[in-house]
Amino acid sequence: MLTQIGAFTLPALLPGYLARWRMSETEAGILVGAFFAAYVVAVPVLVALTDRVPTRNVYLVGTGLTALAHLGFALVADGFWSGLVLRAVAGIGWAGAYMPGLKAIADPLTGAAQSRAVSLHAAGVGVAGAASFAVAGLVDRLAGPDAAFLFGAVTALLGCAIGALVMPGRLPQRADQPPPSALLDFRPVLRNRAAMAWIAGYTVHTWELAALRAWGVTFLTAALARLGAPAWLPGPTVLFTAAGLVGIACSVSGNEAAQQLGRLRVVMLAMGAAALLAVIAGWTIAVSAPLAIALVLLWNAAIYVDSSALTAGTVQAAEPERRGATMGLHSMAGYAGGCVGPLGVGVVLDLCGRDSVAGWGLGFGHLALVTLAGLAVLLRLGAATTRPAGSTGRAASP
Repeated sequence: MLTQIGAFTLPALLPGYLARWRMSETEAGILVGAFFAAYVVAVPVLVALTDRVPTRNVYLVGTGLTALAHLGFALVADGFWSGLVLRAVAGIGWAGAYMPGLKAIADPLTGAAQSRAVSLHAAGVGVAGAASFAVAGLVDRLAGPDAAFLFGAVTALLGCAIGALVMPGRLPQRADQPPPSALLDFRPVLRNRAAMAWIAGYTVHTWELAALRAWGVTFLTAALARLGAPAWLPGPTVLFTAAGLVGIACSVSGNEAAQQLGRLRVVMLAMGAAALLAVIAGWTIAVSAPLAIALVLLWNAAIYVDSSALTAGTVQAAEPERRGATMGLHSMAGYAGGCVGPLGVGVVLDLCGRDSVAGWGLGFGHLALVTLAGLAVLLRLGAATTRPAGSTGRAASP
């Protein structure tokens, strides 16, 4: 949570940086997406390494780089290119902190306890990510944007210190563990159809979530400027923090529901609802600010419902000796979607105009096609894992 608290400082303050650095919407999308792009490159190596070296070592590197990136944004960044480099460093740092931290929690556990631990980890990360919008807005108002990034650097260093104190310094030992495969050999993971089904779902989930996180505050700012709002209504950063906190509750509840009702059923309902809301949300900028806010809150909640369920599905479907590689591919594929999502919305806004109804309607609406395509792939890959498993009488689905 401490490492994540500064993660969305840039999206929270993006309207100011668009004006201050004279960026186009496409450049802003690239800047936000660079975090995910660097993550995609780094995560397969860093997470797969946790099958070979103590997770603690990788985690400390990740949290340290996260702190360094935020510090650089506070003290050095002065335009698009310097910001791009530091966003890439932040992405590498998060690659060393997020899934390695999750693996450190998941390794000693099995079954329902493991699933709930994964859900709680996702909730903690989500609470911190949601709070980062309000925290960044508050610190920006009190002391400026540089101070907001400095705050994120300090909290990441605290996260690094906790990892150094409490994480085990040795690999867990398994008597039946086979020799590790080549570091970046994902072929055994690709043959695991159950794991790949959940990975496909997580890819489009992160694609959509990253797009909304990147542009949500800017959309709400545009809606309030265009339509006005009651004096009692909080500002965009506070509103988006509220959206994130509602999302966390939905994520935890969704994972619990998945254990009771079936993971695939819950994921299907969540992705279908998210696709519908994506089609509608952007057009509300022509109707009323309260409606736009309500639709963004609902859309964000629908996206979050299957967040923990998808990740827990991958963790439980993974072969124990290849859990690091499986989670690395899961995270790499997901954040590849996260890299493209903000850029796609930015390109549409550049083409149609950030202040136009069509720009927001199409910018958000095209994400529905992405979500439905991912759901189709999940169902295709997951078909073989949801039928009864022959003579055992057990479902192969996690």
